Amino acid sequence: MRPVETLSRAEAAAELARLALEIARHDIAYYREARPTISDADYDALKQHNDAIEARYPELVRPDSPNRRVGARPAEGFAEVQHARPMLSLNNAFSADEVAEFLERVRRFLGLAGEVPVAVVAEPKLDGLSASLRYVGGEFVQGATRGDGERGEDVTANLRTLDDVPARLRGDDVPDVIEVRGEVYMPRQAFLKLNAVQAAAGRAPYANPRNAAAGSLRQLDAAITAERKLRFAAYAWGEASRLPAATQWDMLRRFQAWGLPRDERSRRCVGLAEMLDCYHAIEAERAWLPYDADGVVYKVDRLDWQERLGAQSRSPRWAVAHKFPAELAETRVLGIDVQVGRTGALTPVARLQPVTVGGVVVTNATLHNEDYIAEKDIRVGDLVRVRRAGDVIPQVLEVLAEARPQGVQRYAFPERCPACGSPATREAGEAVRRCTGGLGCPAQAVERLRHFVSREAFDIEGLGEKQVQAFYAAGLVRQPADLFTLAARDGRDGPRLAEREGWGETSVRNLFLAIEERRRISLERFLNALGIRHIGQANARLLARGYRGLPALRQAMDEAQDHDSEAYRELLAMGGIGEKVAAALLAFFAAPANREALAALLAEITVEDAAPAADAGSPVAGQTVVFTGKLERMTREEAKARAEALGVKVAGSVSRKTDLVVAGPGAGGKLKNAEALGVKVISEDDWLALIREGT
Repeated sequence: MRPVETLSRAEAAAELARLALEIARHDIAYYREARPTISDADYDALKQHNDAIEARYPELVRPDSPNRRVGARPAEGFAEVQHARPMLSLNNAFSADEVAEFLERVRRFLGLAGEVPVAVVAEPKLDGLSASLRYVGGEFVQGATRGDGERGEDVTANLRTLDDVPARLRGDDVPDVIEVRGEVYMPRQAFLKLNAVQAAAGRAPYANPRNAAAGSLRQLDAAITAERKLRFAAYAWGEASRLPAATQWDMLRRFQAWGLPRDERSRRCVGLAEMLDCYHAIEAERAWLPYDADGVVYKVDRLDWQERLGAQSRSPRWAVAHKFPAELAETRVLGIDVQVGRTGALTPVARLQPVTVGGVVVTNATLHNEDYIAEKDIRVGDLVRVRRAGDVIPQVLEVLAEARPQGVQRYAFPERCPACGSPATREAGEAVRRCTGGLGCPAQAVERLRHFVSREAFDIEGLGEKQVQAFYAAGLVRQPADLFTLAARDGRDGPRLAEREGWGETSVRNLFLAIEERRRISLERFLNALGIRHIGQANARLLARGYRGLPALRQAMDEAQDHDSEAYRELLAMGGIGEKVAAALLAFFAAPANREALAALLAEITVEDAAPAADAGSPVAGQTVVFTGKLERMTREEAKARAEALGVKVAGSVSRKTDLVVAGPGAGGKLKNAEALGVKVISEDDWLALIREGT
């Protein structure tokens, strides 16, 4: 990856787009499938690179930024559980300086004077699977995985088998409702015994305790979970009818009094020096801990401060994970394969000589793009140093050039698509080379169709990658609309589907029923399904909430083709939609082939309007608000965070679609624009009174 300071604005935007897609794929593999395809170190490196670019170019932060997303949607096989409060992820720190920056951000957000002490709770970051235990009247009634942070999997029966999960909480101060959150993990000794059993039975061993814990908790047969000797450690809470303590530390002590285990290595620290002392003490003990841990988590102790700090879209502002350094190993590059994605992006993957790093065998590594290969001068046959921090695929840190075999040639990145032979080109400012074959490239066409039917899009059961490839090869499905005419065309120009290999009457009937069930779809899912470049789940949700309906969105896209139009300005003002995303949207809706494909698809399906993204109890939910001037009762960051938590869209500029302008002393151009457009203007005090109406 190129140093951030060398990236132009256009290059930075392209790199953020690539990182959003890549990190999203890794999130699905890690959180939903429990089969990560990248190491913790490699993942952290991607996140760090993304964060550094966003810090340098804050105006380029994308709605689908990894910093606005948690985990992945639940998998099939378990009922879904809607979390009463989102289960968030954590931001990472990799150095003492970054921990110091975390403390400074807390002070700045809260407006604390330098002499005011900030206490935090420091605890080991156990490497397992996040879970939530819901107690009503002290009784354990439901357990769930984190899932995508909003919805998890119902694993109540499995969690009941854990000795650490009490069926009833003890004590007189247990709230009527309390949702206890913590980590389900597998102790190292239990992990070694499990892998010995796997080997004796001729089954593949688990890569590490984290994967073993995830796989064990998500068994459809709870009896299997019971055999796996999982443990649980409580560290947080979600919904609670009341809290019997005013600090994080005292809440952990209450958990213990109620019969819930917490990690005894947790400490309450005041100030940076004590925090780092705790970190180094746990790091020194790391190799002898009875479980895997990949860092230390710091949480602001005072709960009223936690409440004020609130959360960003995927992580709380009052906590950070200080990660341990990664482990290192050396191995050889056996080959470099190039894969073609649905947008035509050519992604190189290194095949490695198998090497054990920290007890895990790794065999592959993503090489990101040709610049990454060229920058490190990675060649087939090279000895490379790799690192990992807990999972499967390592990050290539460096080439050991002194050990390079004689005659090894510099790697030449292909200039033609390996799938269709079309030229593969790079646009100015782009780090990725792309196939120009478009829909004529089988790799892209199949990948687009596979994405269209995927869980995050139309979610058509029984239609996976294998079936999509077969249908495409047989000429049965070439564009999305073909899926919805498949039943009507069955047997018309060839054998019936039931007569084809791998199909029967029952499976065909089930497939056709599954397709019929998806003739109605939400606008958000529909936009994601189209496979428009830069439009993933987060951007699709943003557009759906902004335009509410497909007709309004399409009209806006037509009008926004004129970059001087108000429609174009409204698009760019939509909370993170930048010029590159806007360009991709406008190009998609302007292309005749896409318009034709859309017309065919819309003749077969119904796209439902989006409901307002709002808290029904909030009087400002769904409104667009602009803050201008100096705020005296809270910081600008706190004002924006509180507004967004109430379902408000906070915009950076005033337009005809602005509902309200909150103006403080020193308001300038935005206030004048509001007055000229007739937009209602109120003071900060009026705003606080207004939002209190719904609380």
